Amino acid sequence: MKIDKNTAVTLRYKVLDATGKLLEESTEPMVYLHGGYGNTFAKIEEALQGQETGYKTVLALQPEDAFGPRNEALVQSIPKSQFPPGVKVGGQLEAHDDSGRAQVYTVMKIKGQEVMLDGNHPHAGKALRFSLAVTAVRAASDEEIAHGHVHGEHGHQH
Repeated sequence: MKIDKNTAVTLRYKVLDATGKLLEESTEPMVYLHGGYGNTFAKIEEALQGQETGYKTVLALQPEDAFGPRNEALVQSIPKSQFPPGVKVGGQLEAHDDSGRAQVYTVMKIKGQEVMLDGNHPHAGKALRFSLAVTAVRAASDEEIAHGHVHGEHGHQH
């Protein structure tokens, strides 16, 4: 079966920086609903359109086609007194903006009584290479199409 709108695509991936350093690798297959549902990057969907199980490719994506540019407004220092005891570098916390949208922040540095947080995705602002291998393609169910994502193993659970 060819990858087309409303197919469930299973793939393995690696994310590398522009120099070829491995940044991330799938431990479990990634499954997404193909066809503009926003479940993966548009350039990845474009490259996989019309392909079949067994297809492999490496894509170079600029920041605007992947995790976006860095936004320095998402970097802030907060007094350590506003955190629970045991706050550590690398820890993550979720905050909500004025519109109620969740934003994940990573503790980047603790200096004295200040904690530096970064709300950018760790790969934001980076040109990346995605190594992709399609391991399965199937027709999506009516329920998956209605919900806009894949259900079941390695997909979304309700």
